[in-house]
Amino acid sequence: MKRISLLLLVLLMLSSACSNNDKIDLTNVTFNFNHNWDGTAITNTDFNAIKFTNAYGNQLSIERLRYLISKITFHKSDGKTIVLEGYNLVDVTNNENLSFMSSTFVTTGEYSNISFTFGFNNEDNTNNYTDLNTASWIVPDMLGGGYHYMQFDGKFLNDANKEQGFNYHAIRAVDNPGENPSFPQDTFIVINLGPTAITSNATFNIEMNIAEWFKTPNTWNLNELNQALMPNSAAQIMMNENGQNVFSLESVNQ
Repeated sequence: MKRISLLLLVLLMLSSACSNNDKIDLTNVTFNFNHNWDGTAITNTDFNAIKFTNAYGNQLSIERLRYLISKITFHKSDGKTIVLEGYNLVDVTNNENLSFMSSTFVTTGEYSNISFTFGFNNEDNTNNYTDLNTASWIVPDMLGGGYHYMQFDGKFLNDANKEQGFNYHAIRAVDNPGENPSFPQDTFIVINLGPTAITSNATFNIEMNIAEWFKTPNTWNLNELNQALMPNSAAQIMMNENGQNVFSLESVNQ
């Protein structure tokens, strides 16, 4: 009888040890989106005034800035991924959705990379989103349909030193606008933030350097490229190239 009791005790201890080793901790994650101009912080209180100078030398203002983030993905070194549900339309103009917390939980531990998509990838861009339709985020069918990636509007001082409007709108690059548009190149951007370890309730502070949209590798002259950029596939490809270095991970609080 004593031997049976001892055996049961050992089995219970082993079972308890295995349960503790196999325990999986889940946590919330939050993404905060902050904005700067080459290191100087920007909020909507800085809008509607000619106070910025781009890499070409154009003096400009920001009047509207909103952009879409989707497919936030946590990558493990073994190839496994966790994709957060939903998307986030960051509206800097109205100070809305600058913070995003997904309903999806992630496991704590080491991740080889954290990534997200600027805009929608091609598959997600074919879906119908009622809230984005209401927000006037739709791209006309003649330009390939789907949704904007970014709406960035403002004014600049042109060569005549007069204020002129610009609309720096990023969408899927399109050729042959009309009934049969074609798409020469994908222009959504997958942003890689690099490796990190998550313990609990991690908050990722993401920075957008707005100046980079005009800088690298294409020095943007607003006198030449200011409006009607949506049907201009070459301009959309240039935006995609400049957007590769716009976002960065400033810090992770946990």
